[in-house]
Amino acid sequence: MTVNVQATREVIEMITGGWRAQALYTAVKLGLADHIEAGRTTGAELAESTGASEEGIHRLMRLLVATGVFAGNGSTGYRNTDVSAALLDGPGSLRDMCLLYGEEFYVAWQHAHHAISTVSSGFEVAYGQPFYDYLGHHADTARRFHHTLNAASMFFHQVPEVFDFSGKMVVDVGGGGGELLASILGATPDARGTLLDREHMMPKAGEHLAATVGLDRVELVGGDMFTDVPKGGDVYILCRVLAAWDDEAVVTVFENCRRAMADSSARLLLLDRFVEDQNPTVLPSLWDLHLLMTTGGGHRSRERITALLDRAGLDVERKADLPMETVALVAAARAPAQP
Repeated sequence: MTVNVQATREVIEMITGGWRAQALYTAVKLGLADHIEAGRTTGAELAESTGASEEGIHRLMRLLVATGVFAGNGSTGYRNTDVSAALLDGPGSLRDMCLLYGEEFYVAWQHAHHAISTVSSGFEVAYGQPFYDYLGHHADTARRFHHTLNAASMFFHQVPEVFDFSGKMVVDVGGGGGELLASILGATPDARGTLLDREHMMPKAGEHLAATVGLDRVELVGGDMFTDVPKGGDVYILCRVLAAWDDEAVVTVFENCRRAMADSSARLLLLDRFVEDQNPTVLPSLWDLHLLMTTGGGHRSRERITALLDRAGLDVERKADLPMETVALVAAARAPAQP
């Protein structure tokens, strides 16, 4: 049999992806980017600062230099790159994402065979409880998860570019810590907002919105989107909140939003990734499997989400593309049939 060198190389790169991920996780766990930023740049200085073996640091950094995470060497000093700069502790850092993906999510993915074979959560097999229940009992993991969501929200600032929020009452359904609503209101001075999420999210959301746009422009509502949503909104936003729920639950949320709309000019704005069976791309397909590993959920296709909107009496008017293969769908309530 003739050996296909390129195919072999591609298989090796894929199968060793977990090694690369754990190497990056270890660098974040040791805080190497922060130590280098503080001037501790040689292998000996990094070993002393982290309490790790100098040989271990040398071997880890050799790989991470080869993959472009860092530059330099242990003798003359390592340097941060644009990649490692994204790991520095501070606002917008990907640090907590690396820690979460390198610990709890990495363990969940070890049960990929079970999750895929049964279409159920690998996380539940690993930890004996659903992911969101686990977050309720592990505050540090919950903090990392929310920081991860924030760090992965680089498209938020572009949402006002694909939808006109001027003068509107914006209802962010499942709005989490308020980052998206703050971006919208910050870009639209004459808009007002309401954030709906579980009661335990209200303190964090209130703190963020108070610091960014002021609570005089925002109402915080603790509640359940499957039961009811605030009435009288001009635009209802559902951003990345549907993947963990089955079709019937999603239709219920859509119906709640449609009934709550102020009038016929109100719209539903859906922000999410969508999978495609024809010519699939990596990010939606990868995150679809990741959702299966963590919550047992998954991404839907645009055709499927359109069918669910149709069941709830909503029609898609248009779509717009956002960064990181996120798509914005704008839907309107269907006019009642004439007798």
